[in-house]
Amino acid sequence: MKKKLNILIINGPNLNLIGQRETSIYGNVSFDEYITFLRNKYNDINIDYIQSNIEGEIINVIQQAKNNYFGIILNAGGYSYTSVAITDAIRAINIPVVEVHISNIYTREDYRKNSLTATACKGVIIGLGMDVYRLAVEHLIFLFQQ
Repeated sequence: MKKKLNILIINGPNLNLIGQRETSIYGNVSFDEYITFLRNKYNDINIDYIQSNIEGEIINVIQQAKNNYFGIILNAGGYSYTSVAITDAIRAINIPVVEVHISNIYTREDYRKNSLTATACKGVIIGLGMDVYRLAVEHLIFLFQQ
């Protein structure tokens, strides 16, 4: 029997407001709507999702994921630029983490152009709207099939 692919999506602070917050940057679709789309599109894999505004909770989830998931898709939001602790948690697990950013961080404020967490990730997908999550799922499927 073939093992089922388990992926965890982690969204950080303020990403629970996608679809409401700065729609000119993040769009009008809520993440709840988008995760439904992903789960329907990839109904042969398990996609779990958590969102937290609390750094320590994100770290706990990352640490626990190593035993339960093949890979993580991480949008750490503002913590991407400030969190040494989340970066260290990513380095401490032995599963691929793909960082995503809905907006093109290189066209925004200077402080957004240096992601600490990206330095510990397998790769980064930015600036393609919500499609960054789908592309990250596709990459993890590719890795899983290797």
